[in-house]
Amino acid sequence: MELSVVILVGVIFAVLGLACIALIVLGLPGAWIILAMAVVVNLLDSLYLAEGRADTFNWWVLGVCLVLAGLGELFELLAGAMGAKAGGSTRRGTWGALLGGLIGGVLGIFIPAPIVGSLIGAVIGTFVGAVVGELSGQAQSNVRVTLRPATGATIGRILGTVSKLPIALVIWIVLTVDAFWR
Repeated sequence: MELSVVILVGVIFAVLGLACIALIVLGLPGAWIILAMAVVVNLLDSLYLAEGRADTFNWWVLGVCLVLAGLGELFELLAGAMGAKAGGSTRRGTWGALLGGLIGGVLGIFIPAPIVGSLIGAVIGTFVGAVVGELSGQAQSNVRVTLRPATGATIGRILGTVSKLPIALVIWIVLTVDAFWR
């Protein structure tokens, strides 16, 4: 009986985890949801595992996956700033892209576009933040001059989001293997 429950939990985790990877494309924190599911499974293990049996997921493996997820978020955040810099942005424009992306992502939850509002907000925020940062600089600048760095920031942000997919996929594979390995 216990083995069938363990297999069922592993299969459900694998299917839901794969669905979470698709959420990343929509701008949602799929890797973090996968990790949260794994922690919840570990915390609930005592309900269906025999006394003394190991947790479904090794806590060290969860820690490594936590670091990977954090690196994915950091890369996504910095990608917009790197894109702005590649587009010829000043330091102010780069910081504007970074802060605009953060603020836009948070405010994006209020955009009436189900599920993708946060992603839309982050992309718009990155662009607007880069423009505002460039316009607030010491040198006289106009909106036309700021379009190239802002476009670079926006492309960088989108590429940063897409680059989180392989990281989330690695997290999902590692945790799925860990669930069945024991």
